[in-house]
Amino acid sequence: MKLNEIKDNEGSTHSRKRLGRGIGSGSGKTGGRGVKGQKSRSGVAINGFEGGQMPIYRRLPKRGFNNIFASDFVVVSLARIQAAIDAGKLDAKATVDAAALKAAGVIRRTKDGVRVLADGELKAKITIVVAGASKPAVEKIEKAGGTVTLLSAPAAAE
Repeated sequence: MKLNEIKDNEGSTHSRKRLGRGIGSGSGKTGGRGVKGQKSRSGVAINGFEGGQMPIYRRLPKRGFNNIFASDFVVVSLARIQAAIDAGKLDAKATVDAAALKAAGVIRRTKDGVRVLADGELKAKITIVVAGASKPAVEKIEKAGGTVTLLSAPAAAE
């Protein structure tokens, strides 16, 4: 096979319909758009219109809101941290922070910080510096002989 011999399989591509090319073509004059009216013109898109029936976006109730100031933390479980330590990707003697977790491949991105949750067991004695941690997670880390330092939340811009 040569590069100049590469071609699509037979029948895999359809040639586009050439609209408005004379009456004999079968799709001349109005070009398949019917006659007159809004939809026969160009640049028309009637999205969400349901023929005069109350549209679905108006039939359904509005609910909830989205807090634009909420912090978006990356959640990491103790089991995930322990697995990284066991695999040798995370050094238990060094400080475990967002950068170390990212370098070890435990998290992909830091977002607004890392929050540690208490899923699983922790055997290693670690010093961890994160944006947040649940009470059970702090208890488990301290029970294993480690320490938890919580970073103060960034102050809102005034």
